[in-house]
Amino acid sequence: FPLPVRGSEGLYMVNGPPSFTESTAFQRDSGKNCKAVAFSKDGSLFAWCNGEKVNIVNVISAEFLYSLDLPKAVCLEFSPKNNILATWQAYTTGKDGTAGTPNLQLHDVKTGKCLKSFIQKKMQNWCPCWADDESICARNVNNEVHFFENNNFDTIANKLHLQKVNDFVLSPGAQPTKVAVYVPGSKGAPSFVRLYQYPNFAGPQSALANKSFFKADKVTMLWNKKATAVLVIASTEVDKTGASYYGEQTLHYIATNGESAVVQLPKNGPIYDVVWNPNSVEFCAVYGFMPAKATVFNLKCDPVFDFGTGPRNAAYYSPQGHILVLAGFGNLRGQMEVWDVKNYKLISKPVASDSTYFSWCPDGEHIVTATCAPRLRVGNGYKIWHYTGSLLHTYQVPSNEEMWQVFWQPFLEGVFPVKAVKYQAVPSELPSAEPKPAQAYRPPALRNKPVTSSKL
Repeated sequence: FPLPVRGSEGLYMVNGPPSFTESTAFQRDSGKNCKAVAFSKDGSLFAWCNGEKVNIVNVISAEFLYSLDLPKAVCLEFSPKNNILATWQAYTTGKDGTAGTPNLQLHDVKTGKCLKSFIQKKMQNWCPCWADDESICARNVNNEVHFFENNNFDTIANKLHLQKVNDFVLSPGAQPTKVAVYVPGSKGAPSFVRLYQYPNFAGPQSALANKSFFKADKVTMLWNKKATAVLVIASTEVDKTGASYYGEQTLHYIATNGESAVVQLPKNGPIYDVVWNPNSVEFCAVYGFMPAKATVFNLKCDPVFDFGTGPRNAAYYSPQGHILVLAGFGNLRGQMEVWDVKNYKLISKPVASDSTYFSWCPDGEHIVTATCAPRLRVGNGYKIWHYTGSLLHTYQVPSNEEMWQVFWQPFLEGVFPVKAVKYQAVPSELPSAEPKPAQAYRPPALRNKPVTSSKL
């Protein structure tokens, strides 16, 4: 399974473990203007925009399908069943202040024909959301959610009209599709998140569940895979108590059976990350002033396992849900802890310093960490690890070049079954990346000279 690498050296694909050679199934695009790339959900189709055209290839059969004349496209996304390719370019108004041309386009993947175009001013949440079977497609338009059925974009099949719907998320998995919507509070009224089952939107009584809260300027809504519950991270821009410059966060649990709860986190401070286990029956939260705590909770919001405190601000479950990585990236030093979820035993503690990106390979065995521009402009490159802590491959771009993105080709669920967890580090050609012990500071004039004890 290849990894596309996008940067100032162009766009190319690297074969994954064990070979790490450049893939011949994909012809390198050496232009410096590759703005956007996207895989289809099953990993068979790949699209990219190189500043001239949007190109689409089938990576499995290594055949070039066609290109679209959209030089300014900066976002691309395939619908879940590969019927539609959505593209977005920045919205511009006419010189005389008239409305601009529609900048969000939906193309038929088989023919490349544009089926429908919309005006979509903001880049945030630009892409319409599909149910996994593409029976419905939804987008947020002027505080309403518009629903289309079976990729017929000429008629709006349904509207969810609530005062100022700010955000929505469709549930994953099979029908019936559920929708979580967020309405921000105003004039003393609280914010709320409601869950609906499509298409029953009439009146507040039709909601499956409702949870209102003060203290929310923005929310993140996370469905579990089985679509039985949503976790809501509500955050304020400013912490009124002055305790933290992150603002204040609270974590709420809402189930489709109407139950809801505030998740009680036993340490004060920011909530850095919350992730569902793919098994849908537990979730992990990383929270609290540094050193941060990490805890796994069950569906009753009771703690199941506490990992103690450590330098960490992110959590990543393997696609199969059998391994959990806790990591400290960004302003932390890239320490990772790899845990066996079934037995809650520590497997390894690799260090990937200066990482701006982390991703599990769909096989649940390998991990990529990367240092990418524009977040960090020096030392760009990527590393591929085995979860037992072995560093298998590393690539550093030349000092005058940048790397912007690297990621795994996706696969459909069930292609890679769970394997038994190993504790012994797998063999590797590379030495493990041990951080150098910190040395006492010596001014430049005294470096590389014998150490003398000086009397002041």
